[in-house]
Amino acid sequence: MKLEDLRAEIANCRLCVESPLKEPLPHEPRPVLQVSQTAKICVCGQAPGTRVHQSGRPFTDPSGDRLRDWMGIGPEIFYDPDKLAIIPMGFCFPGLDRKGGDLPPRPECRATWHDRLFEAMPQIELVLVIGQYAQSYHLGPARKNSLTETVASWRAYFEAPRVIGKPAVLPLPHPSWRNNAWLRKHPWFEAELLPVLKKEIARLI
Repeated sequence: MKLEDLRAEIANCRLCVESPLKEPLPHEPRPVLQVSQTAKICVCGQAPGTRVHQSGRPFTDPSGDRLRDWMGIGPEIFYDPDKLAIIPMGFCFPGLDRKGGDLPPRPECRATWHDRLFEAMPQIELVLVIGQYAQSYHLGPARKNSLTETVASWRAYFEAPRVIGKPAVLPLPHPSWRNNAWLRKHPWFEAELLPVLKKEIARLI
C-alpha cells in the first residue's frame, strides 16, 4: 500500500473506539503523525499529550522545545515532513490515569499500523526512539532492563553494523521537564550523546 493511502486510513482510524483491544478510547480519536517518502529522520515517541491532542500537531509543548534543542533544529525543519517524520507509538491521546498522568499508548496503533508504515518508508536512515514503548518496538530484545540502561548503551545501538534496509537507532529519554532530575544525574547524556545527535541530524538534513 502506498504511504499516502496509509496516511489517509490512519487519519480516519477508529479502532480504539469501535474495536478496542482494551477499554475504548474515552474521547474522539485525533491521530497525530507526520510522514513522507523523503524524510530520512524519524522521531518515534509515546503518544500525544493533552496539548498535542488540542493542536493536532506533534510536540507543540515544552517537551517539543527541548527535543528540538537536543536535535539542534528549529520548528521550520522539525515540522517539514520532507525532512522529518514523526511516528509515535500511539497516534491519539490515550487519556489520563487516576493520578492525572497519561495512559500508555494505545496497542491498536502498533498492532495495526507501525510495521506497514515503516515498510512504506524504506528511506528512513535514523530513528530517535523516545521512551520505553518506542524502545521496545524498535530495539526488541536488544533493549535493556531499564530506560537508563538502554540510553546509556546508545553507542552500541548507534554504531552497530547497519543491516541493509534498516535505519540506525538512537535511544533518548523523554524530553519532559519531569526528567530534569534524570538529566542532572546523568551528565554524560548532554556531554556525549547530544553532540553526536546534532551532528547526525545536520548530516541528514
